[in-house]
Amino acid sequence: MKLKTLLMTAVAGATLASAAFAQDVTLRIQTHYATEHPTGKMLAQWVDDVQTMSGGEISIEMFYSSSVVATVETFDAAINGILDCDATGGAYQTGKNPAFQFVGDIMGGYDTPWQQYSWLYYGDGYEAAQELYNAQGMQLIGWAVYGQESFASSKPIAGPADLVGWKFRSPPGMETEIFEKMGASPIVMDFTEIFTALETGIIDGADASGLANNVGLGLYDIVKHANYPGFHSMPSDHLACNQAVWEGLTEQQRRIMETAWQKLSFQIAMLNEKANTEAAAMLQEQGVTLYDWSTEDKAAFRVAAQAAWDDWATRSPEAAALVESHKVYLRQLGLIK
Repeated sequence: MKLKTLLMTAVAGATLASAAFAQDVTLRIQTHYATEHPTGKMLAQWVDDVQTMSGGEISIEMFYSSSVVATVETFDAAINGILDCDATGGAYQTGKNPAFQFVGDIMGGYDTPWQQYSWLYYGDGYEAAQELYNAQGMQLIGWAVYGQESFASSKPIAGPADLVGWKFRSPPGMETEIFEKMGASPIVMDFTEIFTALETGIIDGADASGLANNVGLGLYDIVKHANYPGFHSMPSDHLACNQAVWEGLTEQQRRIMETAWQKLSFQIAMLNEKANTEAAAMLQEQGVTLYDWSTEDKAAFRVAAQAAWDDWATRSPEAAALVESHKVYLRQLGLIK
């Protein structure tokens, strides 16, 4: 009986010590997605996963639709302690360091989310990217890659020749440089201006999102041409946390957040692949023409993209390191020579 009592006392003591070490924590996180957006709904599931798996030790207050600060300010808000984590994307931070382009949207790099994820987890990518984030006092937890984006166009876009003189809405940054090299006329404009610009003919097309998302936006009610599968842009959302906050979590708490995020990110890729396949079938029935660029045409785009990568690589040592890391892995995959 004495031995049993001693063992029970030791177990109780260990449990109390563990409970004292694993303090409850509340994390304030902002996303640019709305609660009704498919990714917003999946983020809500991620919050529930983390809170459930941690037994309530981790509580997450998720701010949707950039309700605390502007989307581009989310990263700084996490650095400065207004928030704890940023669930937007690295591409918003190219003003801090051009290297963020290569963790936000590589442009003309990988064909599928799975290739891009494999660079992050098995191609030395996580270590290379982490140096960039740590230099800002942040910790990269993981990506969410929903897949290739597709254009919406009032004109055929069957290959590189159709890009010459093609006026389209483009986000700012490296994309405009690549398409200018190919003879297109990218016009940087706010997302909300796309519809009027397409209707009035100010632009011939738009780079907005993936095929299914474009359907949801109503772009193919206005124009009847698209490319699918896409090839030019595959943005990466991220989860990045204030480094001091991250290091203040227990190892168990960090593992829970990482594992739950991988579940989220992989399901986002699968859900969007299904949605895009369904959207492609529906659009063709409605008379929208879809163009699948040939391997040779995609290679021509990659040549233009690599010229832009090399230019951006000169802008910071971190950009140069990330470009080289991507190139090494893309060669292994046979995507570039």
